[in-house]
Amino acid sequence: MQKVLEIENQIELKRILFHADSKKTGPTVVFFAGIHGNEPAGIYALQELANDINKNINKGQCYGILGNIPALEKKQRFLDVDLNRLWTPKQIRQLENGSQLSVDQKQQKELFDLINQILRQSKGPYYFIDLHTTSSESPPFITINDALINRKFSEQFPVATVLGIEEFLSGPLLSYINSLGYVSLGFEAGQHNSHDSIENCKAFISLVIKTAGVVKKNALIFKGAAFNILQNRCKNIDHLFEVMYTEKLNENDHYTMAQGYASFQLVANGEVLGTKNGIEIASPSFGRIFMPLYQKQGSEAFFIIRTIPKLFFWLSVKLRPLKLDGLMPLLPGISWKDKKKDCLMINTKIAFLFPREIFHLFGYRQKQLDENRILAYNRERIAKTKMYKNENWFK
Repeated sequence: MQKVLEIENQIELKRILFHADSKKTGPTVVFFAGIHGNEPAGIYALQELANDINKNINKGQCYGILGNIPALEKKQRFLDVDLNRLWTPKQIRQLENGSQLSVDQKQQKELFDLINQILRQSKGPYYFIDLHTTSSESPPFITINDALINRKFSEQFPVATVLGIEEFLSGPLLSYINSLGYVSLGFEAGQHNSHDSIENCKAFISLVIKTAGVVKKNALIFKGAAFNILQNRCKNIDHLFEVMYTEKLNENDHYTMAQGYASFQLVANGEVLGTKNGIEIASPSFGRIFMPLYQKQGSEAFFIIRTIPKLFFWLSVKLRPLKLDGLMPLLPGISWKDKKKDCLMINTKIAFLFPREIFHLFGYRQKQLDENRILAYNRERIAKTKMYKNENWFK
């Protein structure tokens, strides 16, 4: 496998890698890279494309932004705490209250301030794209929070899309941006040190800015056939998946992944996938393994995903605009969390007859609050759909 060059020989570690401004009203596209310090492929890609983006920008603005600079310097995922697990309401309040911050939290504060600055300076529509790579072999894929604006935008790209990861992760950057109502996609380009991951990032970046409309569709940003490259690397993979399980790791757990697993590989119920603290860990069901952990840092050993049935997907698209979920609080054991009416409180002792899939139909994703209560957050009700309804990709 071809390795990328050493990061210090290639990249100037500054927060804003580039800012292309057409001086004309239009979309704002924001690319993040290096949120994890051992994932440099997205940074290489943005740096290589910066001049061509600046030359070809037609309307709106485009940013390339670095994530965790101290972690990038040390080539570590993070130093104290994972920057991509810090974007919870509680952590955001700490940033705003001026609490004492760790090294990684200081990086979060700088990113938080920069995001707010970008949102103040233009009217949108906004597109936030977080570029990542994985420790295992993997074809490129997209992860999204399950709002229809994210689905529609992700459908423009010839790679698999994985929904529902926000139910199993706490505090990803894109979940925070989704809570603001904007289009936000995570792009996983392949293995950390693969040259293909850089090429996949370049192809995806090119397609994103053309689809968003900040450059003309015939603009030469990436010298290859971007759509075909990504399509060929995702052959024989279904388009749409959802996460159904994750094997969580605590700070003191010692986990070793069994060798040879790659994302989207089929696994059987009971198949041993690794060992945690000397105990074999098996897949809880038939499905596909997703992002198996082959690095020291990380709080998820692996995920199990499954294909979303086409009928279920179609139903969700049809039902959500009707807002029938507004009737759910009439059912026993279900109530609104507060007056905002974007989050349901579910008492599992009473509402045990309503499976998770029913809530998924209407755009809700669940978080366990305590033993008997679940919070179900709705991305659809807070999505700024009107901001995107006139965009070509949305029609």
